[in-house]
Amino acid sequence: MALRRIYLFTLALVWGCMASSSSQQTAVAPPQDLQITDPGLLGSLDIEWKPPPNVQTFNECTVKYKFEYRNTGDREWKVIFTRKLKFRVGFDLSRTAEVKVQTLLEGRCTNDVEVQSEWIYATFQVPLQGKLESEVQNFHCIYHDWEYLKCTWQPGLLAPRGVHYGLYYWYEGLDHAEQCDDYIQDHGINIGCMLQNLSQAEYKDLSICVNGSAAATLLRPLYATLRLQNLAKPSPPKQLTVSTSTSEELQVVWSPPGGETPPQCLEYEVQLAEEQGKAKAVWASVSTQMETAFTIARVNQSRISCVRVRGRTNNFCADQGFWSEWTQECFSVSREEDKQLFILIPVILSLSSSFIIFMLIGQCRKRTPPGKATHMSVGC
Repeated sequence: MALRRIYLFTLALVWGCMASSSSQQTAVAPPQDLQITDPGLLGSLDIEWKPPPNVQTFNECTVKYKFEYRNTGDREWKVIFTRKLKFRVGFDLSRTAEVKVQTLLEGRCTNDVEVQSEWIYATFQVPLQGKLESEVQNFHCIYHDWEYLKCTWQPGLLAPRGVHYGLYYWYEGLDHAEQCDDYIQDHGINIGCMLQNLSQAEYKDLSICVNGSAAATLLRPLYATLRLQNLAKPSPPKQLTVSTSTSEELQVVWSPPGGETPPQCLEYEVQLAEEQGKAKAVWASVSTQMETAFTIARVNQSRISCVRVRGRTNNFCADQGFWSEWTQECFSVSREEDKQLFILIPVILSLSSSFIIFMLIGQCRKRTPPGKATHMSVGC
């Protein structure tokens, strides 16, 4: 019994020494020399770092990095796991850029347990000129039919008369930032821009800067990072038709809108309005779906109904999107009692006409003297 206790104590001691030795060997340092540089691409900043000093000693382990970034004021960090030492990511340059990186080590040298280093941090802020109130207001962009981007804005509160605005943009694939060449103007002032041929920028960060210039006045530029697929607005669905089946159901069918909108990226909302006497029609959603057909039962329907459909990018292709305008199609649906009345009306009119004719013939016979043949005439 004593020998067994000695054996167990020795085993525990050896295991503790091994664990302590393994823990000391697998401690990993954070990356080195974290730097942020601005290549002049309107908010796309280059982030790079160097490996930890002892990385060469971990031959049997995989070395990775956890890279997180955000702008000051954002609630959540964006996270990237990578083995690279350099990244280019988009920021809003009107706010401070924040980044942090740590080393991740896992493999035989850590007994397949992930070991994390401490974080290293860095920030970046461009010198801001002008007062905040001089920045353009109500900046808004829509990607129409996946064909062109329309951005609009209003002059800043402190913008003087004669201000000149310019929009510049960049996305991965362009050698340098480019300027808009199709402006929207109001009284000679640029208040918007139309950008064409942006298919190469889809599912990438599109960096935009709207800068202003005026004599003897510094104006603050506006920076924005956009994702085109999240700004898409399709045209209304086409060729909406409504028909009544033999089972007294309403068959609603439509076609996807035109343009470059991918049909597989659309979802549709169907609404039905029913008028109740003199009451105003009330629209009610009956379906949100990806199919281009819908069946509506005629239970308790009113005499006149209207149906409309609209579309937007679904969550398989984008995080969000704008609804299209509604189609405006109305149709009249007769109730069963109306059909019966419609059948009775011709019968009643026919019987009434026959009765009137017989009455006229009777009157004519009474006026004809005895012995003379009866001739029907129009004026009898």
